[in-house]
Amino acid sequence: MGAARTPRERWIEEGLRALADGGPGAVRVEALAKRLGVTKGGFYGYFADRDALLEAMLDTWERESTDEVIDRVEREGGDPRTRARRAGMLTFSDDRLLPIDLAVRDWARRDEAVAERLRRVDDRRMALLRETIGTFCSDPDEVEARSLIAFCVAIGEHFLAADHRGRTRAEVLTRAADLILDRPARGAREGGR
Repeated sequence: MGAARTPRERWIEEGLRALADGGPGAVRVEALAKRLGVTKGGFYGYFADRDALLEAMLDTWERESTDEVIDRVEREGGDPRTRARRAGMLTFSDDRLLPIDLAVRDWARRDEAVAERLRRVDDRRMALLRETIGTFCSDPDEVEARSLIAFCVAIGEHFLAADHRGRTRAEVLTRAADLILDRPARGAREGGR
C-alpha cells in the first residue's frame, strides 16, 4: 500500500504559516515540503506551480477573513455593536488570521494583484462596519468616519509601540471602541463602579 498523499489543504495551511512568518518569499515549495515532512513531488498533484499555491492561499485567506467571519457574526447574532466588535475580534486579535492579514498587507505594497484582492476584502469589511454603525448613527459622513477610525485602530494598533500614561493598551482600545460605537464609557455602563 502506498503512502498517503499530503492533502491540498495542508500545503495551503503551511504556505499561509510561511507567509505569516516571512512574507511571500518564504513560500517555497521545497521549504514547505520539508516543514511538512514530505517530498515536493506531491505538491505538483495539486498545484501547477508556486503561483497556483499563492493564489490558493489568497483564496483561503479571503474566504476565512470575510465569508467565514461574516457567517459567524450573523450566526451568533447580537446587537449591531456586539456584531461589529465580534467581527473585529475574529479578524484582528486571532493568532491565525491576524498574522496572515498583516503579511498580506505588506505583500500588497509590492504586488498589484494582491493589492486588488486586499482592497476587495477591506471593502467587504468596511461595508459591514458601515452597516453596523449606520444602525445608531444617521449622518453618512459620520458613519464613514467612524468606520474608517474603527478599521485604522484595528490594524494600526498592532504597529504602535507607544505607552498610554498609566493605562493598558486593552483599556485604551476598549475606550476607543466605546467612542466609535457610541457606547457609554465602561464605568458609566457599570453604574459608575
